Amino acid sequence: MNAPPARSTDVLVAGAGPTGLLLAVALASLGVDVLVVDRKLGPTRESRALGIQARTLEILDQLGIVDEFLSLATTASAVSPGFERRSFGTVPIGRLGAVVSPFPGIHVLEQSRTERILTDRLTALGVTVLWGHSITGLDHSRSGIDAVVEGPGGREAVHAAYCVGADGASSFVRKRTGIPFEGITNEHIFYVADAHGVSGLPADRINVRLGTEDFLVTFPMGPGGHVRVLGTIRLTGSQEAVTEPEARARLAAVFGVEYDSTSWFSTYRISHRVAATFREGRVFLAGDAGHVHSPVGAQGMNTGLQDAHNLALKLANVLRHDYPPATLNQYDAERRPVALRLTSTTDRAFGAVTSSARRAVFIRRRLLPLVLPVAVRLLPRLPGAPRLFEYVSQVRIHYWMSEEARRTGRRGSVVGRRLPWTGTNFDVLRSLEWQVHVYGPVAARDAIRVRSFVSLPVHQFESTGNTRLVPGWFYLIRPDGFVAAEAAGGAAARKFRRALDAAGVPRRPTERVPG
Repeated sequence: MNAPPARSTDVLVAGAGPTGLLLAVALASLGVDVLVVDRKLGPTRESRALGIQARTLEILDQLGIVDEFLSLATTASAVSPGFERRSFGTVPIGRLGAVVSPFPGIHVLEQSRTERILTDRLTALGVTVLWGHSITGLDHSRSGIDAVVEGPGGREAVHAAYCVGADGASSFVRKRTGIPFEGITNEHIFYVADAHGVSGLPADRINVRLGTEDFLVTFPMGPGGHVRVLGTIRLTGSQEAVTEPEARARLAAVFGVEYDSTSWFSTYRISHRVAATFREGRVFLAGDAGHVHSPVGAQGMNTGLQDAHNLALKLANVLRHDYPPATLNQYDAERRPVALRLTSTTDRAFGAVTSSARRAVFIRRRLLPLVLPVAVRLLPRLPGAPRLFEYVSQVRIHYWMSEEARRTGRRGSVVGRRLPWTGTNFDVLRSLEWQVHVYGPVAARDAIRVRSFVSLPVHQFESTGNTRLVPGWFYLIRPDGFVAAEAAGGAAARKFRRALDAAGVPRRPTERVPG
């Protein structure tokens, strides 16, 4: 008897956590056939990752699902730093972000709900996740991916053009492909609790508390003192684990924080690791399969979701729009540096707040309680204060848009970054297509010239808002909302065509050649 034919798909996604699910939603929305497998029996029931940053919400808006998230999320509009039981005041992170993004503040939503929203959208798009299935074999060649998927019904062969490992820090796809996972594991234990009836902290904001040896972060999750509590404990002697009673006693003794009950408690060690590459042939890594780091700053899940968005657009370009396969190299070139910077930053920050070195303890115990209260009061008044929100919300991420820019190392204030928000210019990004923007008055002949030479929609807006955009200039915008090039009117057509060629965008028959 002949073996049954292999199931065929464009993209095989290993892992149905937030990263894998968003990748599949984006791919299916762009007309790409996708198969998602996960050994779990369904979406996670634990809250797990929960901070959703502004840049991620902008992506969800592009995909038409942001309202589902906003309707369920709790918004933290302020951050309160402090030392042990003492608060140093409040940083109005929401107010600082109001001029940066349509989604200011940090939104808090349990991972279980995030996965459920994404799974429901996938179902609406006609994609079924193979829950309770694992990839147990994976071989790739120049012609495609051949995988073995095992589930309750037995084994099944799957052939795909590409495979994405979004299967977590212990990624089978990464290990099978032989990609090193480089970094360290920290000596500290992180404990995580979803606590109810919390007292001793302001309940409506994110609290960040330093200690002589301890560190604490809390996120508001809803009414009734429902709070996510994350803290560190250094293991001593032969101790190998931390129990909830030990963590609870430490919280009360050091930070004066108490609670009535928990619906979830877990502990884990902190690792800072980044895969040696995010692409090996037809295999890609995204999310925790490619990078893990401290949860300080609520950046991890967001970085994975942004990996997924970036990769989905690039895969769709190749599979549906005839871009050269070599353009897929841009994914590693753009997203791995982001992971490296983030891992390095969180590693240094985590080290600074947990180091037992005498100098570090002195700074935390003596110096910061003097300096931080003053800094917290002054920060909202500084002209550059919104930039703090840009960093926290991942709006300041930069990509090199040309080899020339990479060689010179000069980062522009607009090019290579997510399009500055003017208050009116983000709705058109939902098309997920290349487009041209111009702000303020512009000569009609220049707009016509650009439109005819690059055959792209040209959107004109009345104002640049409070941004770095220049009135009268043209801006070439990628489908992901990043600015690929900028130019004054007369030079825009030729410059944009060169930028499109460099990005691998096929020329359209209707385009004229700039003279």
